[in-house]
Amino acid sequence: MNISGTPDRADIRDFLATRRARITPDQVGLPAGGTQRRVPGLRREEVAVLAGVSTDWYTRLEKGHIRGVSDDVLAAVARALLLDDAETAHLFHLARAAKPTRTPRRRTPARLPESLQQLLDAMTGAAAFIRNGRLDIVASNALGRALYAPVLDEPAWRANIARFNFLDERAADFFPDYGGSMDTTVALLRTEAGRDPYNKDLTDLVGELATRSEDFRSRWGAHNVRNHNTGLKHFNHPIVGPIDLAYDSLDVRSTGDDRLVLTGYTAPAGSAADEKLRMLASWSAVRSEEPGSRTTEHEGVDEPSDI
Repeated sequence: MNISGTPDRADIRDFLATRRARITPDQVGLPAGGTQRRVPGLRREEVAVLAGVSTDWYTRLEKGHIRGVSDDVLAAVARALLLDDAETAHLFHLARAAKPTRTPRRRTPARLPESLQQLLDAMTGAAAFIRNGRLDIVASNALGRALYAPVLDEPAWRANIARFNFLDERAADFFPDYGGSMDTTVALLRTEAGRDPYNKDLTDLVGELATRSEDFRSRWGAHNVRNHNTGLKHFNHPIVGPIDLAYDSLDVRSTGDDRLVLTGYTAPAGSAADEKLRMLASWSAVRSEEPGSRTTEHEGVDEPSDI
């Protein structure tokens, strides 16, 4: 998926070239040599040696000719380039996307089983929400809505974390590690683009953000991907101030084409962060009683997305 959203050979070329550029010869046990290198990182012929293929073959691969390449060879290239799990999966996704000839299409929106919303609502001590691969928040519990209130309260962002991150001036304050938050957001979208490159809703979102944000454009061009399963997230919430929360994410079932991910934020019992979560829960309860407040999950879960 290039900057306009459509998948092409440039994705394969740029992904492999950027991975190759970051590796030094000593990292893979090769001599640096006495001559000055014209390009950063490894040369193509060095990657070919490490992968056990010819230089001509690897050069063709890096130019985007990936159709028909065996899984064993792709795995060898992944090892040669020191790809992590997310990057290796991305390479295989790019290879898979190169096989069919398809056109972008809109997805059948995910429909959450009622039991999933019940599960969210039962998680009273954790801030939890469910998102799709485009980073739309499609459902949440009360504490999740309170935690992500800046994202959900602005109708223009349509409950999309990426839009908030790159188009809302409040994001730099809400996410103390703002640069890291932008990096993660783009890496997650790039990962989803490799997994589902013909998703018209996703390509439209990428095109919108690329048009409106230089920060997004520069990061999209880096071709970074990542898994986002567990870790620590820093917030500066407008109600409770700085709060650091552990997060854990897992895929959940749905009907429709969208891949859905449930993310829960928690804090150790009795910690300062736990106390702030309790304060946020109290604020949410009071807020839900105010006239015109949003007390249910994000509207539009069962409606076609127009992103």
